Amino acid sequence: MSINGIRSGAETDKIKIQILCLDISNLQQNTQFILCTITIFIFFILYGYMQELIFTLDGFKPFGWYLTLVQFAYYTMFGVIEKILKQEGNRRMPMTIYLLLALLTLGTIGFSNSSLQYLNYPTQVIFKCCKLIPVLIGSIIIQGKRYGPLDFCAALLMCVGLTLFTLADSKISPNFNTKGVFVISMALLCDAIIGNVQEKNMKAYNASNSEVVLYSYGIGFIYIFIVMFLTGDLLTGFRFCSQYPVETYGYALIFSLTGYLGIQIVLTLVRTCGAFVAVTVTTCRKAVTIIISFLLFSKPFTFQYIWSGLLVVIGIYLNLYSKQHPFMFSDLEYKLGLFVHYFKHRPYSKIKGRIMTEV
Repeated sequence: MSINGIRSGAETDKIKIQILCLDISNLQQNTQFILCTITIFIFFILYGYMQELIFTLDGFKPFGWYLTLVQFAYYTMFGVIEKILKQEGNRRMPMTIYLLLALLTLGTIGFSNSSLQYLNYPTQVIFKCCKLIPVLIGSIIIQGKRYGPLDFCAALLMCVGLTLFTLADSKISPNFNTKGVFVISMALLCDAIIGNVQEKNMKAYNASNSEVVLYSYGIGFIYIFIVMFLTGDLLTGFRFCSQYPVETYGYALIFSLTGYLGIQIVLTLVRTCGAFVAVTVTTCRKAVTIIISFLLFSKPFTFQYIWSGLLVVIGIYLNLYSKQHPFMFSDLEYKLGLFVHYFKHRPYSKIKGRIMTEV
């Protein structure tokens, strides 16, 4: 792999690379990167725009969970279509694991959607950028992973930047509600757990992305449908959305389709250019999404948003750098041990002579 993370021609020729069912395997690596980047920006910027646009509908904010129900229905439909087109075989991962993944997926997206009832969209995006913090904790507990000092410094910078961004939002936003911080934090908690559970079990059972998406969202749809039916929220949400079918179901279709396709192209970018490049592109996309949100949707602004957001970005790139150049606490302990052992067992005359020479 080259320095910029893009695979060599010999590597990419062995892999069939597709964007929206179009084979781009024969294109140059730079062309593949440009195509993936452009489509990711288009789909996810449109995804964020449609999500915020739906919540600008007067009276829609209490129906975040109903939007999640509709989104899960669309994702399930997309998963079925993709599985048929790819002609994939039987399920590989046990159903018990999918029951857990569906619950975590529901929590991740449901809490994220409902948080917009209380938070500005840029604040929600900043929280999502700080997913590293709960993921780091979850991977230590669930998978027993070890991290280096740069990872913890990155998490600290994200915590500081996130705190300052939230404080700025609470000062200038008249609709700020601390309940929104709790709701989006629950989404990040579910996201941290689901990421580690998916990684562990997809490797163990070699399950495809389309299988995981289909069963996670399909079972999640059943979960939320039963809960909303029993609480009466299903009928209430249906009555409200039936009054504005285009602004709800129509926008939700675009919102869900762009999100689904965006995920697939991110996976393609990871395959062609590596995770480092993929995360860099998606991070830049989130920054553009925040800027567009301030430009297209009227909301209060303060320069504290800028420098607190920069702290979060620095934390993200510090985390990415640590992945490219891993340095563990054990490495530091080992080098210190060699240093101590050297001076402890070296004859004093040689050490003294070397010090005198160096001085």
